[in-house]
Amino acid sequence: MSEPFSLSVIVPVWKEAGAIVQTLQALQPLREAGHEVIVVDAGSPDRTAELARSWCDRLVASGRGRAVQMNAGAAVARGNVLLFLHADTRLPESALAGLEQFSRSRFGWGRFDVALSARRPIFRVIAWFMNRRSRLTGICTGDQGMFIRRDVFEALGGFREIPLMEDVEFSRRLRLVSRPWCITDPVVTDSRRWEQNGPWRTIVLMWRLRWRYWRGESPESLAKAYRSDVRNASD
Repeated sequence: MSEPFSLSVIVPVWKEAGAIVQTLQALQPLREAGHEVIVVDAGSPDRTAELARSWCDRLVASGRGRAVQMNAGAAVARGNVLLFLHADTRLPESALAGLEQFSRSRFGWGRFDVALSARRPIFRVIAWFMNRRSRLTGICTGDQGMFIRRDVFEALGGFREIPLMEDVEFSRRLRLVSRPWCITDPVVTDSRRWEQNGPWRTIVLMWRLRWRYWRGESPESLAKAYRSDVRNASD
């Protein structure tokens, strides 16, 4: 990369009023270092957008769907590296140094290792398997903080705007450019989804959905199955 490293952190949000300020406060050191934070809100009915406004460089309104939101954020980003970060995920303190190192490499994209916030041993095991699987397959999920050179993102046309598996689908195309650059200092992702649905139930659900996806089932039908399973778990 011949031009100086510049980073755009793109955070898609939906009904995150309870956590958005804390999420964005953690990103302020990046802004102080001259990089930008872009929040993309899909019309949250709570105060998410209002609360986020003073903690980011740009607040973008978009349609619903994580892929739609991430593409909308990328469309206005100024950085030559795009980092897509879930609202419930925290970067390690060393993130900027790792991303600068990536920017000097020949890799087109990458991701962080991941840790789950809960302290129970099962969650450390889950994270270990997530990281190991990602290294073996070259597939990244959104929880891992995917980062991509902007010219690569644009050349591949960004995320396919599907309701589920947009990160897996994009990883498959990105692997044609390079293997992922892996930053071993982990992002920390909130384990609430795993705790609410139960760790084993969530593992089985995610593997079943991925298996169905690899066999060619549509993301739309998988999204319906995912929503149905989550509703049943909460009943």
